[in-house]
Amino acid sequence: MTGHALSPPSRPERCELCRRAAPLTRHHLIPRTLHGKARYRRRFDRAERLSAILWVCHACHRHIHALFSERELADHYRSREALLGHPEVQTFVAWLATKPAGFEPKRPTRRRR
Repeated sequence: MTGHALSPPSRPERCELCRRAAPLTRHHLIPRTLHGKARYRRRFDRAERLSAILWVCHACHRHIHALFSERELADHYRSREALLGHPEVQTFVAWLATKPAGFEPKRPTRRRR
């Protein structure tokens, strides 16, 4: 084991996607359900798997998981920049950023896979 710190980034004051002040949750950029899979154990060391965290509000978190599968997240959207590069995430975040504190959008319908 290397000397990597295993602690996630400290909690910011605002959502790292929409920038609203709201209760925050940890979004694991490499989903925890995949941490034990050989494919992801080879690609990412333990420290990276555990510390790759984005602090997001509940609405942004639900939207991310409604749009993408766990594998899509780990393979293509494991950074803030990658998530914000997706047009549907951009549109949602821009819309949500205009809403007042405490606003919670209706829960999205889960994408069919």
